[in-house]
Amino acid sequence: MVSVSDPTAPEWTVLYRTAGVAALLYVASLVAALVLFAVNPPPVSDGGEVLRFIAAHKVSYVAQQILWFVPAVFGLIVFVALFVVLFATSPSLAVLGFAIGAASWTALLAVPVTSEGTLSLVTLSDQFVSANLAQQPGFVAAAEALLAENGTPALAGVLTPLGILLISLPLSRGVLPHWVGWLGVGTGALGLASEALRFAVPALYTVYGPLLWVWFAAVGVALLRLPLRDGASRGVGLPGEGMPTVAAPSASLDVATGGRRRRS
Repeated sequence: MVSVSDPTAPEWTVLYRTAGVAALLYVASLVAALVLFAVNPPPVSDGGEVLRFIAAHKVSYVAQQILWFVPAVFGLIVFVALFVVLFATSPSLAVLGFAIGAASWTALLAVPVTSEGTLSLVTLSDQFVSANLAQQPGFVAAAEALLAENGTPALAGVLTPLGILLISLPLSRGVLPHWVGWLGVGTGALGLASEALRFAVPALYTVYGPLLWVWFAAVGVALLRLPLRDGASRGVGLPGEGMPTVAAPSASLDVATGGRRRRS
């Protein structure tokens, strides 16, 4: 039976490769979302204007929200792999980092509100467009409530950098490249500062966001290389290849001693 106390066991290879790909998909999804946002940025205030924008750019808006939202699944997979990799190095920090990091991605999946909007506004937009003038103010008010929630610091926003910080402490001395751990420590610390000073110093996000993507990409590459590197360093090969053969003790029948078995 495989154990988390042996992160280099070949049984974990599929998990590491899946998590490595997930980490790279995390970065690719967010970069694609940023490109769509730059090409066609949605308004983030005035409920009526937002609903009209969505009605006129529904495909672009839905694609942006999905690309902001889906990476939470990828992040959860990455943290599962990091928990397995780092448990032998520091069980306590590995458990804490995984628990808090996984909670952040789960919170985002449970309350799918991004800082740039939410898919719930798409339904409101459809209802707003088909409503008469007397009914439209009600949909605008509902949109304003969602926009207010969208601009409020979310629990996931605080837990994500905290989870990265905790999981990176053992990462800085584990089986993955240590510089990836130190990069995660800096990323997590900057992320916490960005959340604490979100309204006072919003420019911190312009550094924290790209640094978060760099950390995920570095973790992804390290996880993809981990099974191959460990296999090479441990000299894993087919049974009998390059391995000295040691004769096992055998039992033989000694006729002279009356049929008693003698070790040779």
